[in-house]
Amino acid sequence: MPNPPYLPLRVMVVDLRADTRWEAFLASHPDAVIYHHPGWIRALEKESGRECITLACEDASGRLLGILPLMATYGLPWELGGARTRRRLSSLPRTPVAGPLATDPEAARALICAAVERVHMDTSLQLELKPHRQLEETADGLVRSPWRQTFVLDLPRDPERLRFGNGRNHSRIRWSVNKAVKLGVRVRAAQGERDLRAWYQLYLETMRSNAVAPRSYRFFEALWRELHPAGLIRLLLAEQTVAGQIHLLAGSIILSYSQTASYAFNGCRRDAFSLRPNDIIQWHAIHDACRRGFRWYDLGEVAEDHPMLADFKRKWGATPQRLYRYYTTVSRDGSATSGNGLLTPAVRAIWQVLPLRLTEMLGNWLYDRL
Repeated sequence: MPNPPYLPLRVMVVDLRADTRWEAFLASHPDAVIYHHPGWIRALEKESGRECITLACEDASGRLLGILPLMATYGLPWELGGARTRRRLSSLPRTPVAGPLATDPEAARALICAAVERVHMDTSLQLELKPHRQLEETADGLVRSPWRQTFVLDLPRDPERLRFGNGRNHSRIRWSVNKAVKLGVRVRAAQGERDLRAWYQLYLETMRSNAVAPRSYRFFEALWRELHPAGLIRLLLAEQTVAGQIHLLAGSIILSYSQTASYAFNGCRRDAFSLRPNDIIQWHAIHDACRRGFRWYDLGEVAEDHPMLADFKRKWGATPQRLYRYYTTVSRDGSATSGNGLLTPAVRAIWQVLPLRLTEMLGNWLYDRL
């Protein structure tokens, strides 16, 4: 129910460890996603060593009407990456979507105005908002910039009714999954941090191959400890047994909250592509999300220069949805960069042959500033 206009609103910073209203508000909001959850926020804090600013809007009775998590970044030197990598106050850095979430337009406006005021007090900062949906005209000085597309699959109530695109496409996916099964590939859920550590090596190899900076193991360890006890994170592993030896082929992290399950991170051995481990993992993950009653399966955003990844996500019948970023300033060309990264073709070629440990160290340096 909208907030009556005569009730005054107040925006303040809440303590997620002491104030239970934040999580209660999330549980009641239909657009809440895992990236608003205190566990995700605390993992970001542990990754970066910086505290998140958790703004909340309440009415005169103390009832929360909206939330907005923000975190400041150092930014990259020499204006590398343009608007999206300069020093900023973001909701949230290194996060797909986590913009203002409110039950009332006035509450959303109050939260955004409070965020704008914070960057006005520090002219070296720019505000970056990452809403799940387009914002209404809620504050002066914000510029909307098109971002990447994310691919979202609507889930039926009955898993038996799941269909991935047209009949031919669905049959091809089923063929790939059956092939993996016949070749002895099995999917299981990770049981603990030993499995997480083994998967992380595949993740590093995949990020190096794609010339994308990897997240630190510190981040994934924190994410596991924060979300796994509540059942909000699953690591699905594809393994093959050969001559009595179990070989890890691939693994994907699935985050889930409210009505959405999100495919978030992946690692896969390049020499295992022919065994279709990513296909069998997605088949299990999507069917599992459907059985658990989720309405949407978000396969995640894709940079414009990764058409093969877009094709992989589109083949599951997911619908592309344009995301937007909102800034108090934009880059010189009037838009935010939506490419795959900061690396030139020559640097990307070098990156792909670096030792894994070095890519991990460089990724840690980059994400400490992004």
